[in-house]
Amino acid sequence: MRTLVFLSFVWASLGAFSQLDTAKYLDEITAFQEELNEFYSNKETSPLTKKERKAFSEHRFFKPNLDYIVEAKFERITTIDTVIMGTSAGTKKSYQPYALLHFSINGVECELTAYQSLRLREMEEYKDYLFLPFKDATSGDDTYGGGRYIDLKIPDTDTILLNFNLAYNPYCAYTAGYYCTIPPDNNTLKVSILAGIKAPADHH
Repeated sequence: MRTLVFLSFVWASLGAFSQLDTAKYLDEITAFQEELNEFYSNKETSPLTKKERKAFSEHRFFKPNLDYIVEAKFERITTIDTVIMGTSAGTKKSYQPYALLHFSINGVECELTAYQSLRLREMEEYKDYLFLPFKDATSGDDTYGGGRYIDLKIPDTDTILLNFNLAYNPYCAYTAGYYCTIPPDNNTLKVSILAGIKAPADHH
């Protein structure tokens, strides 16, 4: 019965995606959720303390929703600038605004800024990595009040696919001792992003 309900939900969210696209995205979302649960459960990788890890079972996620996979216009920012973002610990981190992302969610025009870490871009494995911190109308309610993150790679074209089902929480949503970047005000969406990870049960 649960399978039938889930499939009905998925097919209602198909939009312009083909059956092949749908299967691919659902596999990607499932793998993301499983990997994130494993990451937090594994003592070799988890940011949690032993006590916290013992109490952890799995993350809370919204149901996969293909309406929150959108193609965004990727407008590169030509002016070289450095933005200093605050962290949950009161410290600062440096980023370069790399591109403006223009897209529509449920008929609402939106814009977010993707950033490049000045530290990570010096590393070969992260030279194409972009950081997308954001808040939305669910922040502090269904989702963590400190915002959520999405990892991106610099595209070869002037568009980029945003899959909000892959949004995750910073470590600070679960444990102390980390310096988690707080999304800047310009990356706060007025719409509700009902996709990706939810807030932990004891946080908002």
